[in-house]
Amino acid sequence: MFIVHVSVHVKPESVEAFKEATIENARNSVQEPGIARFDLIQQQDDPTRFMLIEVYRTPDDPARHKETDHYKQWRETVANMMAEARRSVKYDNVFPDDDGWD
Repeated sequence: MFIVHVSVHVKPESVEAFKEATIENARNSVQEPGIARFDLIQQQDDPTRFMLIEVYRTPDDPARHKETDHYKQWRETVANMMAEARRSVKYDNVFPDDDGWD
């Protein structure tokens, strides 16, 4: 598994629109064969801060995801909603092993 955490800081006036656009992207993303999990979480003490937790089956799958129409539409839709540039951190899965993710 290959995991990406994407930190997003959204403008206060864009929180609801960002959530709607990102949920739509996530609904489509989980249909991709290379995505094992795609979560959107919102910080409790600062509702303008979000984390996308993307779990891919292989290191090549994030690039495939970025070529989908739904990702391109999401990226364009939320571009002006960001209070700052989004940041991503990539992780390798340690536990459970690949057999535990099906």
